[in-house]
Amino acid sequence: MQLLLAAGALDVYFTPIQMKKNRPATKLSVLVAATAREQFVQLLLAHTSTIGVRYQTWQRTVMQRHFEQVTTQYGTVQIKVATYGAIVKRTPEYADCARLAQQHHVPLMAVYQAAWQQVREKEV
Repeated sequence: MQLLLAAGALDVYFTPIQMKKNRPATKLSVLVAATAREQFVQLLLAHTSTIGVRYQTWQRTVMQRHFEQVTTQYGTVQIKVATYGAIVKRTPEYADCARLAQQHHVPLMAVYQAAWQQVREKEV
């Protein structure tokens, strides 16, 4: 998974499945740009036990993203702001909240809620 992400995969995930003869298996899904398909086929064939790779072409819509910062009593938290037309979504960055929670010996949820409070105050 880390190798694929480091090579530029947009997403990587595993799904438990059943193969023929009712054998359990794990399906590896890798989302990449169409121009990178051959690079990832080679990575998968070289680094897994598979002898073949199936692929599909998908289209996707992605919200535009940028980051803002809020300051809480625990420290600064990055807020991911995603927009699509009039739709706006804001989310505190998990890594920032987890780091601050560990530094201040408080539950992750306390930092997350403090960040959300600052986001709500900025929106007013």
